[in-house]
Amino acid sequence: MSSSNLRGAILSLIGMGIYAAHDVIIKLLGAGYPPHQVLFFASLMSTPMMTVLLLRDRFGGSLWPRHPGWVSARSACIVLAGVSNFYAFSVLPLAQVYVILFTMPLLVTVLAIPILAERVGIHRWLAVLLGLSGVLIVLNPAAAPLSPGHFAAMIGAALGATASVIIRRVGTSERAETLILWPMIGNLVLTGVMLAFDYRPMELVDLALTGVIALFGLTAGFLIIMSYRAGEAAVVAPMQYSQILWASLYGWLLFDERLDARTVLGIAVIIASGVYILLRESKSSLSHNRPASNARLRAETVTAPKSTLLGRLWRR
Repeated sequence: MSSSNLRGAILSLIGMGIYAAHDVIIKLLGAGYPPHQVLFFASLMSTPMMTVLLLRDRFGGSLWPRHPGWVSARSACIVLAGVSNFYAFSVLPLAQVYVILFTMPLLVTVLAIPILAERVGIHRWLAVLLGLSGVLIVLNPAAAPLSPGHFAAMIGAALGATASVIIRRVGTSERAETLILWPMIGNLVLTGVMLAFDYRPMELVDLALTGVIALFGLTAGFLIIMSYRAGEAAVVAPMQYSQILWASLYGWLLFDERLDARTVLGIAVIIASGVYILLRESKSSLSHNRPASNARLRAETVTAPKSTLLGRLWRR
């Protein structure tokens, strides 16, 4: 491995570790507060940081989307995925949430057919089916019924995948500022309204932790940007599956969570299918749009914007 690829892989590993810490804090706060309340304050804390980036724009221009329908749909997906993921992290073991979220590249591959007119060959269809079978191995619905947390994680993965495909469709024609701003506004409005129905007074320490969530999401995003600038996507992207290692470590140390043999097997199957799709799409002749590769395997939320958008803002 070249030194640049090694540096990219290391940066990605660190970024994924910070993302995992971001999710651990969500889980800790979710034990005492509704998920929409944690998301509201984490988003509110991230607003000043994102505003600084938005003010870096030296070119000006309208923040009204050129494709209001697609941008509205993407914003709704991101907001609802954030609420769903925050709830899932609150009630499920970390590893189980990641197992379900790891299906995002698989779902992106399927959704790219109607949205991007992408052609999916037999190899990637088999990889998708293999990955989904890995989820069934882990969850084992025949032995125990799925909980609301599992369904929330599934909804979060599906919505996150949809948002990733939409950005591939309109991202080149929409300003990065627009694609970041509208989900922020939508999230603050929706979760703010939800606070009127379910709010619990927060201690100062817990409120400060929502700021840490915002800081970790932004920091990890920039580390991922640096990793893709340093190394090749085919090397860097699979490193993001290291989240399961961080989740296992944090789960063991903080929540007394253990991985059983079934979970390990299912994780291995999902990772193998996802890596195969990524490597397959790294060959441009096989896929012009390469939707799964560009999804970058991380569910986008308001507190953790997509690294590609952050990179565009930073360059400008």
